Amino acid sequence: MIRRLAILLVVVLAARAHAQQATYELTEDGQWVEVAAPEPGSDEAIMGEARRHIVKGKPKRAKKLLTKWIDANEFTQSPWLPEAYLLRGDAKTAAGNEYKALYDYETVISEYPASSAFPIAVERELEIGIKYVNGMKRKFMGIRFSDSSKAGEELLVRVQERMVGSELAERALIELADFYYRQRDMDMAAEAYEIFIKLYPESEYTKKAMQRRIYANIARFKGPRYDASGLIEAKYLIEEFALRYPADAERAGLTNALASRLDESSAAQMLEVARWYYKRGDPVSTRFVLRRLQRRYPLTNAAESGYQFMLERGWNELVETTIGPEEDPTDDDSTGDTP
Repeated sequence: MIRRLAILLVVVLAARAHAQQATYELTEDGQWVEVAAPEPGSDEAIMGEARRHIVKGKPKRAKKLLTKWIDANEFTQSPWLPEAYLLRGDAKTAAGNEYKALYDYETVISEYPASSAFPIAVERELEIGIKYVNGMKRKFMGIRFSDSSKAGEELLVRVQERMVGSELAERALIELADFYYRQRDMDMAAEAYEIFIKLYPESEYTKKAMQRRIYANIARFKGPRYDASGLIEAKYLIEEFALRYPADAERAGLTNALASRLDESSAAQMLEVARWYYKRGDPVSTRFVLRRLQRRYPLTNAAESGYQFMLERGWNELVETTIGPEEDPTDDDSTGDTP
């Protein structure tokens, strides 16, 4: 039996090169005892002291200590500079001044891209960006009342540019898409969700992205007088979602019943277009659109109304014989009946 268990634990407080390190030994009674520490007054010791102040809830002390050190070493080649800027940013964030901390994080990102502090600084900006797009205000004169959503949006975009294909970029993109969705910017939301699905088809957020992309496309339709391309796309997206997640589609109501309602809306939009042509004195285009309406959405109420519209003007037989399925009304040599 081994009577005494001795294990050396290296505690890497910064998890980076040149980070503050202390060596501990596990004694027989289960206590960790420090057996090695950085030399007092060394750069390593200063970084460790600053980190301890942050952990203990004394970020102002950490900031003061780090600012003094950075002022003395700013124009040197010290390998501790990325660490110092990162820690000072952390101290400012811990003190509730996360916007000011962005300046230190940006210094790490722009001036020390090869350092191990770089991805951590990007992650810090991601965390701040997520808070901003979710409603947290910026401080001004000690009070949080300044809208920060635009700053948050920019931070999320930067994360994607700086960490392409990473988990951080994945999180930033889904948060950005959700932000557009909450803001009711459905054009941008639909586009962001589409990009997310293409880049991360197996992500844990893919199902949500597919579902919200459907809703965003439906919400883009503003009525029969407007473009209905979003409804057409939504119908195909519903079929794709139901094929991949049948149980979820049923629970969410993304079924054939919804697709039928989308057909009704698309058909109503086509009928509105036909009436617009009619009001402009263009019977050829009117008949063409109504003919296409009959072919695409034959079982809708709009198709029935369109058919009655043609019957009242004696167009139905003429349309059947003169306008083919792919014919463009602008190529029709006939002038048609004058309304």
